[in-house]
Amino acid sequence: MTLVDNTLEKDIPPQTTILKSPIIEPYTLFRKIVGKKEGTSGVNPINNTSDKSLKMRLSLWVRANLFIPDPKFLWIKPSVKILSRYLKENEIDLIISTGPPHSMHLIAKKIAKKFNIRWIADFRDPWTKIFYFKHLPLTKIARKRYNTLEKRVLLEADAIVTVSDPIREEFERMIKSFGGTTPVYTVENGYDESDFPTEEITLDHQFTFLHTGLFAQEGNPESLWKVLGDLTQQIPIFKRDLLVKLIGKVDREVLDNVLENLSRENLQTPGYLPHNEVNTLQMSARILLLPLRKEPEAAGILTGKYFEYLASGRPIIAFGPKESALNNSLSLTGAGVIFDWDNETELKEYILREYMEFLKERGAKESEIDAIDSIRKTIGCTPVVKKDYSVEEVKKFSRRLLTAKIAKIFPK
Repeated sequence: MTLVDNTLEKDIPPQTTILKSPIIEPYTLFRKIVGKKEGTSGVNPINNTSDKSLKMRLSLWVRANLFIPDPKFLWIKPSVKILSRYLKENEIDLIISTGPPHSMHLIAKKIAKKFNIRWIADFRDPWTKIFYFKHLPLTKIARKRYNTLEKRVLLEADAIVTVSDPIREEFERMIKSFGGTTPVYTVENGYDESDFPTEEITLDHQFTFLHTGLFAQEGNPESLWKVLGDLTQQIPIFKRDLLVKLIGKVDREVLDNVLENLSRENLQTPGYLPHNEVNTLQMSARILLLPLRKEPEAAGILTGKYFEYLASGRPIIAFGPKESALNNSLSLTGAGVIFDWDNETELKEYILREYMEFLKERGAKESEIDAIDSIRKTIGCTPVVKKDYSVEEVKKFSRRLLTAKIAKIFPK
């Protein structure tokens, strides 16, 4: 079942011209072949590279070698036809294509060349340098095809935009190696202020850890569930207060791992919720969870979810490499801290400090707070430095300001 959030339609200005056409979606076939597994990240085999079943391996091979550059490739020809018909009667100054899916860039490339229109290719994620690409069972012909298409986009676009400095630097290296000069800019995902309620939001009465969106096995913070499980065993009031809330699609392996360490009463999995509801829940949570994928390419990733977390003003616990775009941004904004995947000691110390603050806000007895502090001190590690939240740094990621950055690339 395709999830549709109609609340997002409010972001489309009423004066916007929208062209619609029927599409062919290959994943409809995948649903019939593979079947939709409860608690998984869906039928997209790219999201299930760890699934070794024959059906999934076959689906992955087909997706990687026949659906190039992605399952939206069937949109390219009809979209070019529809847009060409429109542009013959309407003059525009600039095309911005956003991917993935990278088929959008191929549509824009054909249109830009046909009508001699300036074109910005906006990459929300890398293309052949994305973390899962190296796991794909590619033939030599398919690999060459991906590389050729990416090269053409990078060289033929008038400008490239991407979401972080590490990805920008990678694209600059690639373009230089191709002998090109296409300029590359960093414009982060950002957040929309109007998506967040202006009235004061009451914080949860429980010590809530919140994650929103797809929770994939490749980003499962096993050390977190172990630490939380240990603390529920060690501290009765911690078990009473703890709530882990996972909103959206959660891989079965993640759920199993959580329940290996925590009681079902400490876990909520409401599934998909409308975007506006999610933002309110983020603002009321005690801690927001942001695990990256356990891949070296994750060092350059700044997800759209991260910026909405920033706007909520709630502390973030992230998992991933210290040498990363995410850690750099967390340091600048003071929005949270990042932990290595296996650093249980510092993670436990940090969580206990946050829990003590929670108890103080809840008006707990001094004896309860002192007891938690005594346990914290026995850990014996140097506390992780937590910087103050910087409203001014966070405001830099307002989509209003980021849109202005894009507008300056090709001023009229």
